[in-house]
Amino acid sequence: MRSFGEDTTLQRIRFTLPERNTRRVRVLVAALLSIFLLGGMFGPTAASATPARSAPWGGYDELWVPSSMGNIKVQVQWAARGGNAALYLLDGLRAQNDRNAWSFETNALDQYRNDNITLVMPVGGESSFYTDWYAPSNFNAQPITYRWETFLTRELPDFLAGYGVSPTNNAIIGLSMGGSAALNLAGHHRDQFKFAGSLSGYINISGPGMREAIRVAMFDAGRYNVDSMWGPPWSSGWLRNDPFVNAESLRGLSMYISSSNGIPGPYDHPSAPIDYFHTATGMGLEALSWVHARAFEIRLKSLGIPATYSFPPAGIHSWPYWSAELWMARGQILDTMNAW
Repeated sequence: MRSFGEDTTLQRIRFTLPERNTRRVRVLVAALLSIFLLGGMFGPTAASATPARSAPWGGYDELWVPSSMGNIKVQVQWAARGGNAALYLLDGLRAQNDRNAWSFETNALDQYRNDNITLVMPVGGESSFYTDWYAPSNFNAQPITYRWETFLTRELPDFLAGYGVSPTNNAIIGLSMGGSAALNLAGHHRDQFKFAGSLSGYINISGPGMREAIRVAMFDAGRYNVDSMWGPPWSSGWLRNDPFVNAESLRGLSMYISSSNGIPGPYDHPSAPIDYFHTATGMGLEALSWVHARAFEIRLKSLGIPATYSFPPAGIHSWPYWSAELWMARGQILDTMNAW
């Protein structure tokens, strides 16, 4: 005879099944509860808290890093002996969405393969100047607002910290667009970067005609509207992102500034008409970057700020010369980062 209030689900089963089956039900219920509880404790949340490298130290990985712009691909070559230093390599104005050009236009991976420093090559950022934009570009119906400064100085270093890469022991170097960005990012985030390098960079943004030239270049490279980046020419965003104006913020930073003069050099052997066109374009772009580098040298010396300068006697605005300059800067980078 049952007392009042005992008609539970398990008791109802007991009155309809033999005692042996009742014990089986109890075991099944207990097992299901255990699976549920253990799954909550040790399931996907805990497992995803610690990322895992698929390559050994000194190996190569392609990571997808969450950001406010969506998941960003980052190519990584890990430090050879597990060191926590990193070298960020920034691309140029026509950065591709599938690969960072440092990984295939140069031998950067081979140059640093045996060194105790992780190469970090973010993918994408065409015409971005690796900065935080005010709004999406309206000329090309850009679906997102570029937030590259936020990505490179907060989201990416926080993500890489899970792999043993220090958020405060970094170097950064870039070419052309990436050269000015490297100096800007290092100047604004001195707690993160100990070294910055500009190879053929445009580092006097406020110089005569530069704002108009950048406007034209960005429209040509993807139909981007420069007003969405730093605002109209009179906006303070232009001054904030001019290394020449903010040179004082670079005091105490290890720097490598390089540009050639635009005269064709040992890597230039045009043969077809398109080759001559690209060579002529590279000559003009490099000559302009040389003017910027020389002006920047005078600016830093007037402030008593030291830097390493490299002005080869010949060379145009092209990858073989930047690959060579990366090798020339290697000793200074590894010394600064203690990453031999």
